[in-house]
Amino acid sequence: MTQEQYRHLLELIVNSSAKQQGNFAKTSELVCKLLLQQFDVCAVSVWLFDEEFDNQNSVEPNEKQFVFCSKRPISSYFSANVTHTHLSRNEQNWSITFDFFKQLRQHRYLSENPHVKPEYQILEHEFYVQNNVQNTLNVAIRINGHIEGVLALDSTSPAPWTHEEIQLVIQCADQLALTLATRYSYDKSEQITLLRNAAEHSDQVVMIVNLDTLKVDYVNDAHQKVTGLLRSEIEHHSVMNLDVLRNHPDMLSVFTTQLEQQKSVIGDIKINRKDGTEYWLHYHITKFTTEQGNDYALVSSQDISSEFEHKAELEKLAWHCRLTGLHNRAFFTPKIDQAKDGVLLLIDLMGFKRFNDTNGHESGDLLLIEVARRLKHFAANHHAIDVARVGSDEFCILLASQYSEYELENIVNKLMTNLSAFALINRQKVEPKPAIAIVDIATVKDKFSPLSCADITLQHAKKQSFEHYQFFNQQILAQFINNADIENDLKSAINGRQFELYYQPLMDLQQHQFIGAEALIRWNHPKKGVLYPGAFIEIAEQCGMINSLGEWVLENACKQLHLWQHKNVNITMHVNVAARQFFSGTLFEQVWQLLNRYRIKPRSLILEITETELMGDIHYASHLCQELADLGVDIAIDDFGTGYSSMKYLKQFPINKLKIDRSFIMDIGSSKESQEIVSAIIAMAKALNISITAEGVETVEQEQFLAGMICDHAQGFLYSPAVRVNDFNTLMISSMAKH
Repeated sequence: MTQEQYRHLLELIVNSSAKQQGNFAKTSELVCKLLLQQFDVCAVSVWLFDEEFDNQNSVEPNEKQFVFCSKRPISSYFSANVTHTHLSRNEQNWSITFDFFKQLRQHRYLSENPHVKPEYQILEHEFYVQNNVQNTLNVAIRINGHIEGVLALDSTSPAPWTHEEIQLVIQCADQLALTLATRYSYDKSEQITLLRNAAEHSDQVVMIVNLDTLKVDYVNDAHQKVTGLLRSEIEHHSVMNLDVLRNHPDMLSVFTTQLEQQKSVIGDIKINRKDGTEYWLHYHITKFTTEQGNDYALVSSQDISSEFEHKAELEKLAWHCRLTGLHNRAFFTPKIDQAKDGVLLLIDLMGFKRFNDTNGHESGDLLLIEVARRLKHFAANHHAIDVARVGSDEFCILLASQYSEYELENIVNKLMTNLSAFALINRQKVEPKPAIAIVDIATVKDKFSPLSCADITLQHAKKQSFEHYQFFNQQILAQFINNADIENDLKSAINGRQFELYYQPLMDLQQHQFIGAEALIRWNHPKKGVLYPGAFIEIAEQCGMINSLGEWVLENACKQLHLWQHKNVNITMHVNVAARQFFSGTLFEQVWQLLNRYRIKPRSLILEITETELMGDIHYASHLCQELADLGVDIAIDDFGTGYSSMKYLKQFPINKLKIDRSFIMDIGSSKESQEIVSAIIAMAKALNISITAEGVETVEQEQFLAGMICDHAQGFLYSPAVRVNDFNTLMISSMAKH
């Protein structure tokens, strides 16, 4: 091949449009075709290495190890016989020894017999054998000393490559390197243009600061929209012109110190514009160094004023009662928990629920607002630490511990007088009835929650006959400790099988025989002996265990009813259901499963719930009662007469039985009023075709009066207290024997 031919070949490459446009793939294809035409070779190929290769290949020269790298062919092989030769293995899994790259770096090219020096080969050994390759020439494609790829020639002739041939291939490899550099340059220029356009169109402020001169080299248009400052006032000027440093000049040293430590600077800051308006700015600053070694800071920021305003509004809603404007329980509870001393006042409005239901929620809200106003005024006059609404009709005041017991009692009396004064609600004079619990936080802080102590003390305050306020004392503390012990023991009582059901019989007053049983829970406490429900039911409700307890009672009562029915004992089973269990959303599913599991006869299971509890959610309660009735379960209202006792409400529920509260039965022999109330209840029930059971029957005179009024059933100590199942079976056998 003459020098003229060499020069012509190079001119074809240099002047090609592919090379000038930086099209590496097309230029590689042209080089392969030209070299294949001019040289006695069987294949020419160009390989470009992935970026991963350079990192993987950066090992110490004296280490003898294999280096795994990925390669992708830029052009296919060209030969005299076939246009494209496909490789015999996956092109992503080449294994090349380090020596190949070491030699290529040192000598620029490798010219070897692949059968003699297999460690220098770029292709698999099988390829050389199948194609009878006797000699290879691999020339590095380099940019600034970095090997980007290889131009490889494979020959079937064992003759060595001449100096001229090698130089031509090197020049071809240089042209490929120039093509690749052109492509990189185009790509870089396009990326810079793309990034600048993106920054200009961004809603976020983008800024580049020279850390050596502390001048702003670039800022986009978003900065003017946020700050109102012209771009010409900021770009190429000192960073001290920026709002953030004009407002907080000391922040510059903070920023630069953190950037020098290679830390990102992130934060939110409140700033005043030049016109005096305020805004919140979120900023993110990172340091970078250019290839020339210059240090810059990339600043991105955005106006987050709307977010802060929204957050402030959410915090206000989260920590304040929307109705009264006072702090709410979520805000007040942590403050109490953190307090080491002070006096906690817990105020409750007695009878508020009835007032709310009777006069409507609007009147109820107005009363709460008026009480809150009085409490704020009182708190301000006595320099209270905080005042909050912690429940529907419950309020708290936290006072500093600067008062003596005498002074504190006077303060509480003043508060009682203030709160009890008439309030004009919708042109109606209303007299609030407050109950107040007073707790010295320092005396209970290390033992119990002050709010829990106040809750228990409040119950005592409500029971006072005259002044409804109560100081937390040792007696209440002892009860509180006992309740705390009960609560702890409750957690293991169910699993420990410490509960047992007792059964109290129900007497049919007309047939004078037992027709049912009420299941009543007893706790066989390992230390305290047999405990009645009054000792633990309320605690179970407070600690959230009432549902588990209620489910246990219901299942065991159904199991016992199944055993009796299996023995042809025809009685009904009454089971008390707590309000929380009734409104839990799972009662229907549990009853349905128990009825199917134990094959209980229809209308033999009777669920008892108090009328006050039913009124908690009339719509939900009436719907659930109807669903239970459809399953064949009867509903009884327990303690009737102590709550609403309204025919209007009774008509909304599929009620099968009313149980007259024992308070009306106990003095029925001496109180004309009780006799009239009981007679009226029985008459009303008869009119609605509802069965009546009198509770607490203890004397024959009471029984005779009830029988005369055509009362259906009775239960009480006259017949039997609640007894264990074996004793109850004996009662039933005795009753049946009489008939």
